[in-house]
Amino acid sequence: MYKNKLRSLDIVFIFLGGLVLLFIISPLLGMFLSTTPIQLFETSKDPEVLKSIWLTLRVSFLATIFFAIGAIPLSYFLARSNFRLKKLINGIIDLPIVIPHSAAGIAILGFISRDSVLGKIASSVGLNFVGHPVGIALAMAFVSIPFLINAARDGFENVPVKLEKTALNLGASPVRVFFSISLPLAWKNILSGLVMMFARGLSEFGAVVIVAYHPMITPVMIYERFGSFGLKYARPISVLFILICLIFFILLRALTKEKEHRNA
Repeated sequence: MYKNKLRSLDIVFIFLGGLVLLFIISPLLGMFLSTTPIQLFETSKDPEVLKSIWLTLRVSFLATIFFAIGAIPLSYFLARSNFRLKKLINGIIDLPIVIPHSAAGIAILGFISRDSVLGKIASSVGLNFVGHPVGIALAMAFVSIPFLINAARDGFENVPVKLEKTALNLGASPVRVFFSISLPLAWKNILSGLVMMFARGLSEFGAVVIVAYHPMITPVMIYERFGSFGLKYARPISVLFILICLIFFILLRALTKEKEHRNA
């Protein structure tokens, strides 16, 4: 009787889960089937499209690496420390996820405009963040960095504190404990957070379009082509960008698996 009930429940769950998967797959499959190989080939030869895709990949990757320098230590501090304002800080970290991304773009624009402190400092050396890849990187990082911080924090929380204390008692410095014990054991979560932050940066539109319409990252170019020429011209760029991102993530996952095997 129990097994029959369980099987019935499994069937219901599989059916409901299948509907969700169908909802995710159907629009993407429809977009791919509506794009001919000739359209895809012609789009892949468009210098503006290729330049935009390369810009998007490069800026998102550099933003992820740069902000990881501060995000990973912050994650470790949050995982190992208890203080009065900890819940508030965790809430602040999640803010970029929940606020409208157009509002995030306006916030970033006010932060880097020529009238701001940061903007004035940049202007003194002849740099304007608005309409610049650095501004794009800041907008991407703002909406994506919570994914890295939260993933890294979870990873550090899973590292046994006893191992760290034992190493400290044996004479290891806190820095050595962090790099030889904490970081390697949390690396799987950190790497997952890095990939998620990079991916979220690639897909950002709302915040970036306010900070820099030009140079165009690919999400902005897709929107621009759709607004100017319609679905027929926007769809091949979308398909090409998805394919390139897919190849990129397969390579990243392969490198992740290779590292896991080496550490095993």
